[in-house]
Amino acid sequence: MELKPIQQKIYDIRGFKVMFDYDLALFYRTETKRLKEAVRRNIKRFPPDFMFELTKSEYDFLRSHFASLEGGRGKYSKYLPFAFTEQGVAMLSSVLNSETAIIANINIIRAFVAVRQVILNSPINEVKELQYEVRRLKEYVEEIFTDQNDINEDTRQQLELINNSLAELQVKNKSLDRPRNPIGFHAIQETRKDEE
Repeated sequence: MELKPIQQKIYDIRGFKVMFDYDLALFYRTETKRLKEAVRRNIKRFPPDFMFELTKSEYDFLRSHFASLEGGRGKYSKYLPFAFTEQGVAMLSSVLNSETAIIANINIIRAFVAVRQVILNSPINEVKELQYEVRRLKEYVEEIFTDQNDINEDTRQQLELINNSLAELQVKNKSLDRPRNPIGFHAIQETRKDEE
């Protein structure tokens, strides 16, 4: 039995990695009803951190969000499914004693371990890499904004100098616009003596 199909049937519910009774029944090659009967006969072996029954809202939510829950066994069950944690699946081996159940149980436990390894190793490294990249990007953006602010400050100072120069020129132009004394010779009108 391959691990990948088993891993695809492991869900995260209430903070636990779990498998549902109808998926386990398929792997054990038994009916969901028979699996649940065996669990109920040995209910003391399944405390809440080993096995719990889904609420109707949890099950409806899962059916609406995971297409894999819509088909196959369990879809039209009038009973809510049991969710088994890794420890609950291990406990099932003491309840279901067929050769098929034992082999399936070993593979299911291996799938849980593989999922846990992926969770423990890969995402942390990826998260660290992403955090590093985000930190570098943030530093780069801050650097650009600092440079932009420096440019803006330089530009603001240059505009201020231009405005001051223009103001000085306007003051000079006002002083140049007032009437000036003419430069050069003044023509004096002479009265002709013969006219007198």
